[in-house]
Amino acid sequence: MTIELDLIHTILVSMVVLFVGRALVAHVGVLQRFSIPAPVVGGGLVAILLAFADGLGGLKFAFNLALKDSLLLMFFTTVGLAADARMLAKGGMKLVVFLGISAVLIVAQNAIGIGAALAMDLHPVIGLFGGSITLVGGHGTGAAYAGRLGETMNLQGVMELAMAAATAGLVLGAILGGPITEYLIKRHGLQGPKEEAKVEQEQESDQDEVSSRTLIEALFVILVCLAGGKALVRLFEHSGLILPDFVFCLLLGVVIRNASNFTPRFQLSPRAIDAVGDVALSLFLVMALMTMKLLDLANLAGPLLVILAAQAAVMIVFSVFVTYNVMGRNYDAAVISGGQVGFGLSSTACALAIMKAVTMRHGASALAFLIVPMVGAFFIDIVNAMVIQACLALPAFGFRP
Repeated sequence: MTIELDLIHTILVSMVVLFVGRALVAHVGVLQRFSIPAPVVGGGLVAILLAFADGLGGLKFAFNLALKDSLLLMFFTTVGLAADARMLAKGGMKLVVFLGISAVLIVAQNAIGIGAALAMDLHPVIGLFGGSITLVGGHGTGAAYAGRLGETMNLQGVMELAMAAATAGLVLGAILGGPITEYLIKRHGLQGPKEEAKVEQEQESDQDEVSSRTLIEALFVILVCLAGGKALVRLFEHSGLILPDFVFCLLLGVVIRNASNFTPRFQLSPRAIDAVGDVALSLFLVMALMTMKLLDLANLAGPLLVILAAQAAVMIVFSVFVTYNVMGRNYDAAVISGGQVGFGLSSTACALAIMKAVTMRHGASALAFLIVPMVGAFFIDIVNAMVIQACLALPAFGFRP
């Protein structure tokens, strides 16, 4: 039996799930202690309940997810609208260093996946789908390569394999990011901004109140970026340059944000932008997590589970001993490490949710919120595509793209 929910009921259920997640985080100490985001808690709990309902009673729910992709685009647009070029100049070298570290992580993920697959006498493409294709790449990249390699290499069930691996990565990233950041903060006795800085930020925020006018202005600019981003996608398709929609939306947000520095009469409210972004991110994560097909994960072949377990262990070691040390061994480095776990195993949206949960407890980290979205939402996709193409050219694959 399948129960179908229309768009209004899907949004309503998503909000209820978010409220449940917030209530659990507020009342369950362990969730607070490890900075598990409320959308992850609520969405994950519903996904488990729906899996039991499907497995035990054959009861399924079909949600209308027409807004899901638009919510993600809105969120990345708000990230761009919050990116001041003056701040980017200050963190420019850190961004380059973080991109280099993330590139090393991609190579390591594919080396582990391919090596483990060969060790278990599996085709190396299985290891690649247990590597950066689905972990750093996520569901979108996984689906794209599954369609391509499934046809080219005549592989059966590769799409299901890719979706299951990406879903497992989403779960791992959402669960591990917060605890790793909290461990680094406590292990090294780190602190967020000083109280004086917090007071100053609060005073500035009080002067920037969210009103119906500022909210409508923010929504207008965000929708302009969404429409412009989709138009640019269609334009660049003919040039052979294919990039995800959110990249163009984010870049348009950056352009508008920094152009506004030269037009004093046109100033967007940072708090309104942040409010819209927080709503979009929360609802997107709830929808993404509560609609996970957990039964597909239960049916995963043992070897792929072994590969993903190895990837999770390496991600923990890499973020704690490499990312944290290279990025400066300070509070910002700890938050950045947690963000890297998010997009390294799951998605940039998940990374931002993890960092929001941590910084709400320990204080802001402007550097982390500057470089993690830029690397995780834009640069890393380009690097990932190059590394995947290089892996596919290896003799072990018997295929040259």
